[in-house]
Amino acid sequence: MTTMNEPIANLYDIIPQRPPMVLIDSLVQCDSTATVTKYKVSADCLLVDNGKLTAEGMLENIAQTCAARIGYLNLQAGATVKLGFIGAVKDFIANERPNVGDKIRTQVTVREEIFGITLVDADIFSGDKAIAHTTMKIALSDIDAAK
Repeated sequence: MTTMNEPIANLYDIIPQRPPMVLIDSLVQCDSTATVTKYKVSADCLLVDNGKLTAEGMLENIAQTCAARIGYLNLQAGATVKLGFIGAVKDFIANERPNVGDKIRTQVTVREEIFGITLVDADIFSGDKAIAHTTMKIALSDIDAAK
């Protein structure tokens, strides 16, 4: 397992998103079951409304954390980075929305992987406080993210 407070990969090598739709700043932990990213909510983020990250922005942050996991593991294995898509979101709970300038940490934990579908539990933290939770299905395509 790789665990650090510093980034462990060049973000644009492992995710298909590009500005202005990037909602993670760094991948700081990644192994076969747990992945952690960090993000400082930016005022120029397209998914900020009235100074707060929207619920859609929180879900996109989780999806990009999943993308960073898949991209990093593929890169480590010498494979190409593939596009993934949100297949389902279940039981999304946001106890609060982070403000512009807040630093959040997002953790996804793999529950199951089968036939290109990954089921994860995801949590967003502000400091030590859990502010959101969901279960998400990510479907991995055969399309290379670089294309």
